[in-house]
Formats: sequence, structure tokens, C-alpha cells
Amino acid sequence: MLTKKLKIGIVCPYGWDTPGGVQNHIRDLAEFLIAAGHDVSVLAPAIDEDKLPSYVVSAGKPISIPYNGAVARVLFGPIAYARVRQWISSGNFDLLHLHEPAIPSISLLACWAAEGPMVGTFHAAAKRQKVIFAIGPILEPAIEKLNARIAVSEAARLTLTDHLETDAVVIPNGIYAKRYAEGVAQEKWQGNTIGFIGRFEEPRKGLQVLVDALPIISRFAPDVRVLVAGPGDPKDVEKQIDPQLRKRFEFLGRISEEEKADFMSSISLYVAPNTGGESFGIILAEALAGGACVVASDIPAFDSLLGGGEFGALFESENSTDLAKVVIDLLRDDKKRKDLAAAGKARSELFDWDVVAEQIFSIYEMAIVGGEGVTLGSDNRSWNRFLSRDEEKK
Repeated sequence: MLTKKLKIGIVCPYGWDTPGGVQNHIRDLAEFLIAAGHDVSVLAPAIDEDKLPSYVVSAGKPISIPYNGAVARVLFGPIAYARVRQWISSGNFDLLHLHEPAIPSISLLACWAAEGPMVGTFHAAAKRQKVIFAIGPILEPAIEKLNARIAVSEAARLTLTDHLETDAVVIPNGIYAKRYAEGVAQEKWQGNTIGFIGRFEEPRKGLQVLVDALPIISRFAPDVRVLVAGPGDPKDVEKQIDPQLRKRFEFLGRISEEEKADFMSSISLYVAPNTGGESFGIILAEALAGGACVVASDIPAFDSLLGGGEFGALFESENSTDLAKVVIDLLRDDKKRKDLAAAGKARSELFDWDVVAEQIFSIYEMAIVGGEGVTLGSDNRSWNRFLSRDEEKK
């Protein structure tokens, strides 16, 4: 582990105010580094600057764009570029850690603007996207400036090699496994309960697959209940539920991290029916750490995290009948369910921040060898080339 105190600049591409796996990863990493004695500044888009942690600097208000099956809240453009340059200039950083520098965001702007030790982390797992190919000639020189590249999963690494023909070291997202292991089972969430956490209004989160599976599940488990936590308006979802089964769904709204730990310790099964677009599945790692038996779709990221079914049960993605079959089997077999949960809990220790941060520190160390810290680039050729390309389109 690095013993020298470092001044680290971390760039978050997505709106800090919006819940998401990338933002949570950056928050936890920054707080872990600060607790370890390092000086950390995070630059991020933000809507409400007054509610930011002391270590976060606002780069301005994000805008919403469709990306990878969801809505990404990012920031780009000349004003953002000026703010990025100002943050770098005043930061006197030993190293920059840029998250998702291959999408139009402030991470890419920072990569264009800076010289010196830089590490990039790639989170996205996506099909080949036209937008990447369209700006590939501008992206590639920026990505080449990175001293080291991290992918949060094999799926994310393959996305990177597929789009930009470069490679990365796989280091998973981190969780505070011990915090989830300390959850206290709550009677209100116990029984034949199935848990789901996420932005359930997004189709790719797959709640509809679980809704479609419930008529079959309820025939074999008449007392089953589905507990749904996360942001969103449940009214549209409730319309899709058989009126006779609506009472089996309970929408909890957003829950705190402490409540999440209790939630995972209470439920019989945690179901992740996501249909795609996931690069890691941090909620699965949290569920495993909390002692829940996990059932997940067999998309590549989830299959990898669950060891092909060794640490959690898998079902065919978007197949509600197969999901129902797997759930019924586990609800009927207490020993199988508990054994799978125990295996998953042991697995979750690989994702604890004590382990993950050690791996990230080794990448930092490699990136700064022989370096003299981060400085502003001597020119703005990459940015100017992008603007010129934009003007030609007009």
C-alpha cells in the first residue's frame, strides 16, 4: 500500500445528486482514501451545490442524455472545459483518477486538459456504439495519455477492447462488506420475501420480469411477498400487476445504507432480473455481504460475479418462467438456500474496500513512478479538434 501521502484528483462523469453505481464507487473510494490519510478532491457535475460533501467540487449542472439503456446526467462543453482546467490548475495533484473517460463527460475533458500521471477506470459494459466510432479518432489520443487503465469487470474490459482496441486491468467495484454483514434482520421484512433494489422505472433493471414471474411463484408459495426499494413512482408498475397480486408488492422508496444492510439480512431471496447494460452489479455484491441468497439473470457481468452459479443462482435473462422455477426451488429448499447464501457471503470478501483499495493503490503507484505530478497541457489541440469537427457538422 502507498505510504506516501498523495494529493489525488478524482473525476466523476455523472451527476453527483443522482444515485448510481459509479457515483457510489467514487464516493466510497474517496472516503476510503481520505480515511487512509490522503488528500482527495472529487470534481463532479451537481444540481445542488449546497449539499455536496466537503471533498466534492461542482463542475456545473449536468444535462440528461440517453446512454447505455438509461439516462446519463453528464456535463460537457466549453464552460465545463474551463472549469476542469481551473480545478486541475489549482489542485496541484500527484495523480488524476478519471472515471469513464471514453464518453463525452468532464472525465474526457480532464484527460484532454491534463498532462502527468493519470489512471482511467472504465465501468460500462455495452454493445458496440456508433457514437464511440464517430468520435473514436478524437478519443484514442486521449485514452493513450492514461498511464494505467482499470476495468471494473471482464465485461467492462471486453467493452473497452471492442470499442477502442486497448486493454485494462480488472479490479472490481468495492463495497464495505463488513457493514452489510452487520445488518440486523427486521421482522417486517422476514418470511417468504423477495427483495429488489434499484431504479425500477428503468426497463433494463428488469422489475417487469419479476412481475411476470409472480403469478407462477405465488401458486407454489401463496404467502410470498415482493419488497421493492429504490427511487421512482410505483403507479405505472402497479398497473402491470395482476390486481389479485398487487397486495403482495410493497414499495419502500429509497432506503439508507444501514436499512439496506438490515434488508439484505431479512429477506429470503434477493432477485436481480436486469436485462443488460450492467458492467459489474455492485448491488449483488452488497446482497451477498448482507447474507442474502441471490438470484440473478445470466447476463455476463452477473454470471461472472456469481461464479457461474457457485455463489448465487442464475436464470435465463428475460425469461420470467425460468426465474419463477429458480425462485420456487430455493423457497422450497431451506438448506440449499442457506448454503448458497453462505457461499455468497464468503465471496463478498473479495469486494471489500480493504482488498479493492490495495489493488487500486498498486495501480496508482505504477502510474506515478517517475512522474512529477499533474499539470495542464501546453495546448488544447484535442478540444479544438472536437470543436472543429462540431462546426463542420453544422
